[in-house]
Amino acid sequence: MTYFEGFIVPVPEGHKQAYTMHANDVAAALRDVGVRRQVECWENDVPEGKLTDFHKAVAATAGEKVVFAWFEYPDRRSRDAANEAMMSSARLMELSKDVPFDGKRMIVGGFEAIVEEGQGGGAYTDGFVVPVAIAKREAYRALAAKMANAFRERGATRVIEAFGDDVPKGKVTDFYRAVKAETGESVVFSFIEWPDKATRDQAWKAIMEDESMRPDGEMPFDGKRMFWGGFEAVIDSARNEQPAGTAAPLTA
Repeated sequence: MTYFEGFIVPVPEGHKQAYTMHANDVAAALRDVGVRRQVECWENDVPEGKLTDFHKAVAATAGEKVVFAWFEYPDRRSRDAANEAMMSSARLMELSKDVPFDGKRMIVGGFEAIVEEGQGGGAYTDGFVVPVAIAKREAYRALAAKMANAFRERGATRVIEAFGDDVPKGKVTDFYRAVKAETGESVVFSFIEWPDKATRDQAWKAIMEDESMRPDGEMPFDGKRMFWGGFEAVIDSARNEQPAGTAAPLTA
């Protein structure tokens, strides 16, 4: 199934246009080395959590926003080949010298899709990061597949649940610390793509009111350490255009 390189990035709020332009500048070079799709989403509806949240994950400071992003590949072999090619790309090496965010606090990891429904595309994305015991991977997959159908029935264009496969530990931040992972746990990188925020809001309202969606029995993850948020897409290389409502035009 599809392989994802997932990112969480802290960006100063005033650098939104600079970040978008930078991500757009690297888009063509990323396609050249094998990235099938690059999506960059800017914080819009990101709640503060008691234990974990997107801001805590990257140690965001006052005035910083969070970007939820991913690169897509057909499989891990393609991802590995692309990462190797990136290291020898003069264009990408040049662009990496001056970035409008703190790369030391950026989180990155490789994830293998275990649920993949829909073709994707849309102006709005719900992003999730979930701690899941490796022993409960199949139970989590089964629950996630059920929920994916519910989201698709209510307007989602795509639902992805991707299990941690190559998730490094960082010096300052990483996916494990973000969810306070315990021994025997991995991390799930998940997202739901929507046509727009209105469709997303209506869908969540309907699901929360649907008694058949209520869990029966023990959940296969610790919901207290899971975190989520809503994001506006600012770059989607598969569309070769910026989503509606963004300011700077694509040049890649």
